[in-house]
This record gives sequence, C-alpha cells and structure tokens, in this order.
Amino acid sequence: MRVVIALGGNALIRAGERGHWDEQRRNALSAARAAARLRRAGHQIVLAHGNGPQVGMLALQQACAADEAPGLPFDALVAMTQGQMGYLLQQALGEVDRDLPTATILTRAVVAHDDPAFASPPTKPIGPFYDEPEARRLASERGWAVGPDAGRGWRRLIASPRPVQVVEHEHIALLARCGVVVVAAGGGGIPVTEARPPADGLAGVEAVIDKDRCATELAIQIGAEVLILTTGVQWVSFDYGTRWQRDMARLTISDALRHLREGDFPAGSMGPKIESAVRFASGNGRAVITDPAHLSHVLDGGDGTWIVPDDEGPSRVAPTPAAA
Repeated sequence: MRVVIALGGNALIRAGERGHWDEQRRNALSAARAAARLRRAGHQIVLAHGNGPQVGMLALQQACAADEAPGLPFDALVAMTQGQMGYLLQQALGEVDRDLPTATILTRAVVAHDDPAFASPPTKPIGPFYDEPEARRLASERGWAVGPDAGRGWRRLIASPRPVQVVEHEHIALLARCGVVVVAAGGGGIPVTEARPPADGLAGVEAVIDKDRCATELAIQIGAEVLILTTGVQWVSFDYGTRWQRDMARLTISDALRHLREGDFPAGSMGPKIESAVRFASGNGRAVITDPAHLSHVLDGGDGTWIVPDDEGPSRVAPTPAAA
C-alpha cells in the first residue's frame, strides 16, 4: 500500500519549545519510528512535512543578518528548509533503522500566478508565537502582516496559494515503488508559477503553501491509497475542551463538509486538513487525521478520524477508553 504522511512543522517544534536542533531531532524520532514500522509492514512511505515554525525562524535569521549578507526570497527559504528538515528526518530514520533506504527530494509545487491568495490578506502563520502587543510592534517595525493563530498567540502571516501540481511527482513515485522512504513536498513545496514572457520555465514566488494541501495533491498524483494528515490531537473533535467533547472515529464526506460550512473547522486550524481529507477521499483513497503519537497503528484501524465516502457511513464517535 502506498501511503503519504503529512507531518506538521509543529510536530518537530512543539508547544513551549524554542526549536533547538536537539529538540527537533528528538521529536523527529517519533515520526521516524512510525514510518519505519509501516515500511517494515510492507507499505510504500512518502513523508511530507510543514515548515511554518522553521521557515519563519529562517526568515528572522535572514533579517538579523541583512547588514552583512543579502536576504533571500521565500521560495529559496522554503527550499532551504526542505533540505534542513529532510536531513533531520533521514537522520532520525537512520537512527531507528540504519538499513532503511531514504531520500529527500527537493520538491516544487506549481501555483497559479493569479491565485486569490496574492490579492487577499495573507493567512499562513509562520515563525514563533508572540503576544498581541509584541506582534503589532514587529509588524509596524518590519512591515509584516500578523494575526492570531488558533488561540495560541500571534504570528507573522504570509500568502498561501493553492498548489496545482507537484512537479517531481514521477520521481517520488519511482523511489517509493523501489522501497525508499521518501521525504518530499516539504513545507508545502517550493512555490513556483509559470514564468511570464519573455522568460520561460518556472519562477519562484513569495509564499508558503499549506502542507496538507500539497500532500493531498502529491498523494493524488502518485496514486497513494492512504493519506495521513497529522495534527496535535488524536481525533477530530466537536466542542473540544468542554464536557460535551465528542471525538470522532469516522466522518462522512457530507458531514465533514457540513461542519466545514458551519465554521466548526476554522481556516487557521482544522479547516485545511478537513478540506484536504475530503478532496482525497472523494474518489482517490482513504484519508485519516491523527497525531504523530498514533501514526504507528493508524492503518490497523484503531486510531484517528477517518474521512470516508457517504456510503461507508454513518459518522461515528470514537469509543471512550473505558468502553473500549
């Protein structure tokens, strides 16, 4: 079975961490153990990942050194984080199983030059969290757009166009078919668009693509059978954090879309994951949303929220530990 796993950038830099290399290395081991277990079970594994914290911090480092070295555009920063995080994950995979073949593919994602994201206020949060006064001060000093991120604090915001195509999908599929654990589509892919005449080819753009959307397009293009989208919780839930919280083991496409329309899945939080899972489950394969801690056994059917066609419904609440 061919499986695409999308890891969030926050899976490698967790809440309360500054993002030191040793912290990221330890966090990467959890995902590496799960990927290695799935590969040993005979599955073809492609690891995609986000880069929101990492690319934001890299942009900060660039800004701090602007007097001594020229800064780079965001497409180059995304490429740099692909190499950085690919190396991180390959090292972690080698620590788990030194005989496991791995490869990182520098991956470009084509976006439309007239994507509405370029004409709208930016929505993609990157970099560290700030309190509101600090975020507004930095926005004034550095010309940033800033905004709240799912109640966790304020962050810098940047344009996030939708990916249309993953350029290197054939190379990724070939390596996966040969048994290589492939790290690809990092940070949502390096954002490129068709160059304007008289130039030819693809030109980089100032943006950071949502990793779930890019992982979904990649999964469709390489013919994956399962798409796993990781987040900070084991289940998709309603009334989260209240005594009425309901953890969902299964959501039909119709129910997922209805709750998306009703605002139960915010755009800056669970919304893109639900949207991506629905797109993949609508005729391409099976999609599941869970946290990195439960990746190892998600294909056994006991963990995570599966997004399924309506004829595989109805939607179902996960059993409580006591009931299980």
